[in-house]
Amino acid sequence: MAAPTTHVRPARNAVLTGRSARAMMRAIRRRTTQAGRPVPEPRVAPTPESAIVDWAFYREGKRQEDVTSYADAVRRARRGGGFVWIGLFEPTESQLAGIADEFDLHPLAVEDAVTAHQRPKLERYDDSLFAVFKTVRYCPQEELTATSEVVETGEVMVFVGAEFVVTVRHGDHSELGQVRRQLQDNPEQLAHGPSAVLHAVADRVVDDYLTAVDRLQDDIDELEISVFSARGARNVGRVYQLKRQVLELKRSVAPLAVPLRQLAERPVRMVAPEIREYFRDVEDHLTRVREQVAAFDELLTSILQASLAQLTVAENEDMRKISAWVAILAVPTMIAGIYGMNFTHMPETDWRFGYPAVLLLILTICVVLHRYFKRNGWL
Repeated sequence: MAAPTTHVRPARNAVLTGRSARAMMRAIRRRTTQAGRPVPEPRVAPTPESAIVDWAFYREGKRQEDVTSYADAVRRARRGGGFVWIGLFEPTESQLAGIADEFDLHPLAVEDAVTAHQRPKLERYDDSLFAVFKTVRYCPQEELTATSEVVETGEVMVFVGAEFVVTVRHGDHSELGQVRRQLQDNPEQLAHGPSAVLHAVADRVVDDYLTAVDRLQDDIDELEISVFSARGARNVGRVYQLKRQVLELKRSVAPLAVPLRQLAERPVRMVAPEIREYFRDVEDHLTRVREQVAAFDELLTSILQASLAQLTVAENEDMRKISAWVAILAVPTMIAGIYGMNFTHMPETDWRFGYPAVLLLILTICVVLHRYFKRNGWL
């Protein structure tokens, strides 16, 4: 009786492309057994040809260090009793194609994960969930100008299935290594499966929102003080720039309310009931952020209007000062123009004290006009 033949499906291979993908396939084909256990294969490390940042197999909330190959992790996850978590950074379509085929990811979700620039959303497919989160990072500026960027945004996409989690990051600041470490330090939470990873990612994203709005609060308070200072009218550009950054934050925060409400209130097939309770806490934090962002928008609108009003008032004051000085200077101009006509018969032209008398008259009229304008607030 012939020994059974093991068939390896070429389409369901590792996510690596190029030489790394071919090396992975050769390693799978070379698999043999020793004492009923697979021969350990070298762990797949991130390479320039791969978008993989980290991967691991988890069982009962603990990372299984004896899993030394990506293929072995996927195989164990399909057997049940655990899940594999794969983290990718800005993958190309070809780099994501292997994982998409391995876990039967929906083509539309895969396209969104590759192209990025998506609105926060939650989509449910037959055997998986696809969630999009907009990440935010506050960028401190020594001096806030009309061109400085205060809020920097990125994206995190999460594919969730019964035996897998695939996270796709876009943006340098959306690193999830700390999230992975925190979950590994909390095996009871991680034991709830892939939905625990989804919650941890959402919680991290919303916590970053809270950090950003707290820092923006300081900038807005400082700007509000400067606007009503002596040179406040010169801050219109800064007010407008900061308002634009708040609107960017608003576009990242507001659409996430509906997906979090769905995860917190409605039973979702891929989300454990115990984890659904934690999403309520994340939703509460998001509500606080949304309220603060809305308050920032209204406050900056008021500050902008006040700045424009101050600018108009300052321009009117400048015009009054100019008009007052023009009126004062008109007196000597008029008198000098009259006596500069050089007619033969003019009063005081032959008078010995005519010249000093005219100068004294000019000075007297100018002093009177200056005091008058000063008393009325024109100077």
